[in-house]
Amino acid sequence: MVTGPSLPAAPIPLRVAYDHRLGGRWTSLTGGGRQWLWTGPDSGRDQVIPGGPFVDAGGLEECVPTVRGIPDHGDAWSRPWRMTDARTATVDCPDFTLTRRLTDEGGVVVADYRLRAAAGYRFVWAAHALLDLGPEARLVAPAGTLTRLYPEAAELVRPTVSDGPGAPPGDGGWPAGRPWHTAAWPEPAGLPLDRLGPDDGTAVGAVLVGCAEVRVVDGTDILTLRLDCADQPRSTALWRNLRGWPADRPYRSIGVEPMLGSVFDRSEAGAEVSDPFEGGVGVDVAVVPAGGEVNWRLTISAHRSSSAH
Repeated sequence: MVTGPSLPAAPIPLRVAYDHRLGGRWTSLTGGGRQWLWTGPDSGRDQVIPGGPFVDAGGLEECVPTVRGIPDHGDAWSRPWRMTDARTATVDCPDFTLTRRLTDEGGVVVADYRLRAAAGYRFVWAAHALLDLGPEARLVAPAGTLTRLYPEAAELVRPTVSDGPGAPPGDGGWPAGRPWHTAAWPEPAGLPLDRLGPDDGTAVGAVLVGCAEVRVVDGTDILTLRLDCADQPRSTALWRNLRGWPADRPYRSIGVEPMLGSVFDRSEAGAEVSDPFEGGVGVDVAVVPAGGEVNWRLTISAHRSSSAH
């Protein structure tokens, strides 16, 4: 359960729009007079082909079976989806079929997913949500959550063995040969990742391992994202780009990404032994069971308080 300020009494109804023709991307998430989804600077989204480089158009992308790695941001975002009814669409990829039903009745956005593939298929899925947030915005998650920092943070932190469970011993520098460094939220290795601004020329990727619900607080507005899935690892990825990427034309983009798995690249699975999950569920990737199907639900709701938190 998320800690931090209690939800205010005033829910804000949300409405969602999407583009099934171009990768199933969520193009709009609005409520209370605000647009939550950021629009990216890159053009050329309508010319993408499967397996091509990612086009950062903004919105919320369906990244599966990986985020970083091959194919770039997964297979689903670059393919047309076919609609089966007004709210349901399916995309066929080489190794799997993904179906999504997306509704916003009652002002709460609910996305139900079903992935079908051969038993034993290993994948990562992320709701790659890029949010339009002010410099005072914060990400609220349970204190002490194991957080994997990725190497782009190496120049910003000096991890040590005392940083938290799973932290490797070292000499005070970035752990050699490791794809990430594990420390505790909200300031893993002394880096205050819960603060989503102001822009300072940095860009950091991280995964909050086992964290299935987070809250984004931006002034009086609160956005809550929750992921439910039986018998699969759930986490939240963070991409905090404060005009630090790309090097030639940096811009601001904040990704808060509920995910199945706990790595950006599924090829990294098993790179570090650390299991905060119970019941023997794997940490790093989701695995299709004998029945050939995985089902999960993403729920997004908004509230507004009478004063900033």
